[in-house]
Amino acid sequence: MEKFEIREDFYLDGKKIKIISGGMHYFRVVPEYWRDRLEKLKALGCNTVETYIPWNLHEKEKGQFDFDGILDITRYVKTAQELGLMVILRPSPYICAEWEFGGLPYWLLKEDNMRLRCMYEPYLKHVREYYEKLFRVIAPLQITQGGPVIMMQVENEYGYYGDDREYLVYMKNLMIDCGCEVPLVTSDGPWGDAFDCGKVEGVLQTGNFGSKGKEQFSIMREKIGDKPLMCMEFWVGWFDNWGVECHQTGDLEEHVKDLDEILSEGHVNIYMFEGGTNFGFTNGSNYYDVLTPDVTSYDYDALLTEDGRITPKYQAFRQVISKYAEVPEVALSTEIKRKDYGTLKVSRKTGLFGNLKNIAEPAASVYPRSMEKLGQGYGYIMYESPLKYEGPIEKIRLWGANDRANMFVDEKPVLTLYDRELLTEYEFESPIQKGEKISILMENMGRVNFGPALEQQRKGIDRSVQINGHQHYYWTEYCLPMEDLSGLDFDVPVNEGEPGFYEFTFEAEETGDTFLDFSGWGKGCVLVNGFNIGRFWEIGPQKRLYIPGPLLKKGQNTILIFETEGKAPGTIALCEEPDLG
Repeated sequence: MEKFEIREDFYLDGKKIKIISGGMHYFRVVPEYWRDRLEKLKALGCNTVETYIPWNLHEKEKGQFDFDGILDITRYVKTAQELGLMVILRPSPYICAEWEFGGLPYWLLKEDNMRLRCMYEPYLKHVREYYEKLFRVIAPLQITQGGPVIMMQVENEYGYYGDDREYLVYMKNLMIDCGCEVPLVTSDGPWGDAFDCGKVEGVLQTGNFGSKGKEQFSIMREKIGDKPLMCMEFWVGWFDNWGVECHQTGDLEEHVKDLDEILSEGHVNIYMFEGGTNFGFTNGSNYYDVLTPDVTSYDYDALLTEDGRITPKYQAFRQVISKYAEVPEVALSTEIKRKDYGTLKVSRKTGLFGNLKNIAEPAASVYPRSMEKLGQGYGYIMYESPLKYEGPIEKIRLWGANDRANMFVDEKPVLTLYDRELLTEYEFESPIQKGEKISILMENMGRVNFGPALEQQRKGIDRSVQINGHQHYYWTEYCLPMEDLSGLDFDVPVNEGEPGFYEFTFEAEETGDTFLDFSGWGKGCVLVNGFNIGRFWEIGPQKRLYIPGPLLKKGQNTILIFETEGKAPGTIALCEEPDLG
């Protein structure tokens, strides 16, 4: 039985070992490609792979656990082990990771007064119940039980969030009680109070940073004493948010220099080795002065592209790593092709309004309720109400609303409000004439994944709608997670300016990776053979969505686009090259 220890350095079976790791999240890469990416990691000269574990996917609904398919962490870890790789697991309830709600499940917000990541018993109860299930899956993967897992992380960048040291000790002990037998670490930025606030006795502190390796390690050395220096997240790129001017990239020359400095003194986990994709509605958001939701691609300017291609950064890092470790020749076992399937024309289309009752169960309430209160985590929600007394509509305000509202009177678009525009009353220059009903389509753009705004992430409308200065009551709500759209009636027309569904079909003689160009389309999401590949938005920078080959099949394939702005040119293109902007 192998043994991994933390002394003044890392030891495997009594021998010093240098950890050279790469970050790759199994839940951002289709399982058919896991082996390919891990083979490329080994060929880089790495001996370890690191991954977060997303609570909000493994327990999407309270008490309903999923460890299959893209969530089969056991298969992922054992694939790494077959290739001779060690594994670092980061099973914190909160992962950040530019991921929806930082990995926390939406249903925590069903509870009024929920407090996160501190000694608040209702929160801790949910974490305990999750860990009791999770550790039954991951505990047998530890090196102490014949697996490849050498370390686990307590919480994640907690020093940026809070200073509840009692909570951190609780989390450490909970992991041990649930079966953690390998050494534990924390990871925080080594500056300001973050490193000190995230400290737990008996747990190795590691650092997260993207530059000035020697300087950061010098700061860490003063704080951790005679313990191994490790950069748990060596940021080699960055993420994109919708509306940023262009795809974000790092300075290759600077990163190469920093990697050399880090490896000369300690250990590293490259974040990211491969970024992958925020499939479905899994992208996170940041909130500083404004809401900045992340794009669908999590390419991150990583060593491998979003679709697993080797980059110049990979080659440059391989040269540096070869100074510190043997770089093996690895035969790649998975044939992966990029395909251009050409331009497709829409085959069928239908409107949202006439399909609401076909794809959603209506719920009635006196006042509008949030997604969470209605048991919905992700996607869209429609609120409709008759206009018995109001009109013309001169002013409107949504109270407790997030993140984006498309408003309609008699199913005709009248107003779109986003983020901070939802915080004030809107006054129409030309009052909206009295109609029969008002409809408000709210979109969850991705819950914030960092900072104190975590606790204010209910989506939809959580309080009320104010029309002409008074609160408007009696609403019908339609939850639209875009998961089961089999009830769509394509005989229902789509009217100008109305949100709608657009279906495309094509025959594939051979399957391969391809990229959907959404030029001319407004905003929405795309399902490929029923799998939600993510969001699109005309503001960019991302201009094409990645479709992994395994999502396609030989023969007929179906692509369904849901578009909210009434901008649907009727054609898309499936290209062999990405365009991240």
